[in-house]
Amino acid sequence: MATSAPPIPTHSSVRGIKKVQPLHPDTGHSFLWHKLHSLSGLIPIGAFLIEHILSNIEALGGPAAYGHQVRLLNSLPQVRVLEWTFIFIPLAFHATYGLWIALRGRATVNVYPWAGNWGYLTQRITGLIAFAYIIQHVWRQRFSGVMLPEHPGAAFAKVQHELHNPWMLALYIVAMIATCWHFSYGIWLFAAKWGITPGNRARKRFGQLCAAFGTVLCILGLASIYAFVGNPKFANAPADAFAPPAITQPAPAPPPPNSTNPSQPGIVQ
Repeated sequence: MATSAPPIPTHSSVRGIKKVQPLHPDTGHSFLWHKLHSLSGLIPIGAFLIEHILSNIEALGGPAAYGHQVRLLNSLPQVRVLEWTFIFIPLAFHATYGLWIALRGRATVNVYPWAGNWGYLTQRITGLIAFAYIIQHVWRQRFSGVMLPEHPGAAFAKVQHELHNPWMLALYIVAMIATCWHFSYGIWLFAAKWGITPGNRARKRFGQLCAAFGTVLCILGLASIYAFVGNPKFANAPADAFAPPAITQPAPAPPPPNSTNPSQPGIVQ
């Protein structure tokens, strides 16, 4: 006798899996916060990430070239207002709300091993890596040690000194890969959430474009890391690329032979 197929398990029927209700515009403020979260990840944080990687590429030209780039960025009008308005405050909101989403949700790849679930899991993992990295990076490079806004010529040496630690070098490499993945996949999520890519076909093609963009961005980021530690030409960067070279006084020359000085050999008359 034929038997009916077992029903497909749902989120609510699987033991141990917390059911998360879908977001709708009329269910409260979560929909708006999710929209703002995805928007802040693209603008201005994503734009800053691109600018930051492109600025770090200047390190391939050496300490002076990198120092000039740091000086240029810090000479922008109202740079401190821009820094807090378009970098620190949006980054704090995006990181805090993203951390709340990560702690609230639960991965289900063990039950539903679909691409979307794997994307959800990796997006949360890479977000946590990026969050931890950005905190220590901003503190060490911006608010401790040599103040780079006042001493831009010391920027190359400061980063190079940090990357001489193999643990920090490994952290930079892992964080660069994680951040580029998080950003490129975040662009895909942004287009899907905002209705820019309706339909599976459009999302698949846009996903391939985002993957290519993230790969290029990651290669540029890794190249900038190489510029600080891999180029033997700049292996020992000066503490300040703009400091004038030290002037050393030449040693006094010995006095010429004098025939009138009995202690010196002279010409016999």
